[in-house]
Amino acid sequence: MEGIPHPIPRTVEEVFNDFKGRRAALIKALTTDVEKFYQQCDPEKENLCLYGLPNETWEVNLPVEEVPPELPEPALGINFARDGMQEKDWLSLVAVHSDSWLLSVAFYFGARFGFGKSERKRLFQMINDLPTVFEVVTGAAKQARDAAHNNSSKSKSSGKFRQSEPQHKGVKMSPPKEEDESGEEVEEEDEHGATLCGACGDNYGQDEFWICCDVCEKWFHGKCVKITPAKAEHIKQYKCPSCSNKRARV
Repeated sequence: MEGIPHPIPRTVEEVFNDFKGRRAALIKALTTDVEKFYQQCDPEKENLCLYGLPNETWEVNLPVEEVPPELPEPALGINFARDGMQEKDWLSLVAVHSDSWLLSVAFYFGARFGFGKSERKRLFQMINDLPTVFEVVTGAAKQARDAAHNNSSKSKSSGKFRQSEPQHKGVKMSPPKEEDESGEEVEEEDEHGATLCGACGDNYGQDEFWICCDVCEKWFHGKCVKITPAKAEHIKQYKCPSCSNKRARV
C-alpha cells in the first residue's frame, strides 16, 4: 500500500513514469493476474481497494486510516460487487475506476509541486497517448489500433480520389456521402477522423478546407498553409512548405 516508501515524483517526466508504473500494475491485476485478483476480492471481507504501485506491482488492501490520506484513494469496496454481476462487467467497472484513480494521483502530484498550465497540458498529453486501463481490459485498445491501421491503409490508397465532384486530387473539403438501401443519404464514417494537420497538429474537421501534399502525402488545413479553395483549383501539383524548401535546397 502507500505506506511503502517510493520516490516522490516532482517533474512532469517523473510523474508520468509514476503513472506508467501504476498503470502497468493495474493492467496486470485485471488481465494476466486476474484469477489471483478475483480470489482476493472476497465479498465477505471489509471494504477493499485495488492499489497499483510505481514499481508495477499491485495489491488488494484496506484503505489507509489517516484523513486526508497521503495520496488520493482508489475506489472503495470493489469486492462487494464481485459476485453480483458478470465477471467481465465487474472487471470493466474496476478498470474505469482505476483510470480515474490514476489521473487523480498524477494531477495530485502536479498540484502539490506547482505544475503550471503548460506542464499540466504536457502531462495530460503524455498520459492521453497511452490506452486507458479500461481500453486494455475490454480489448478496445486493440480494436482502435486495428481500425487506425486499416484507415491509414485506405487513406494512402484512395484518400486523394474520394471526391464525388470534380476537384483537384489534393483538395479535400469533407468526406463523401453514400446511400443506404432505402436510397437515403447517410454519412460515411470519416476515415480521416484521426488525421492530424501537418502544420498545427490539430484533428481533421469536416467543416474545414484541407489540402494534401502530393510529395509527402500529409494533410494540411488550408488556413495553415495559406491556400484557399479558389487557389487550390489552379494548383496542378501541391507541395507543402516543407517539401518546397527541401526541393529548393537541392
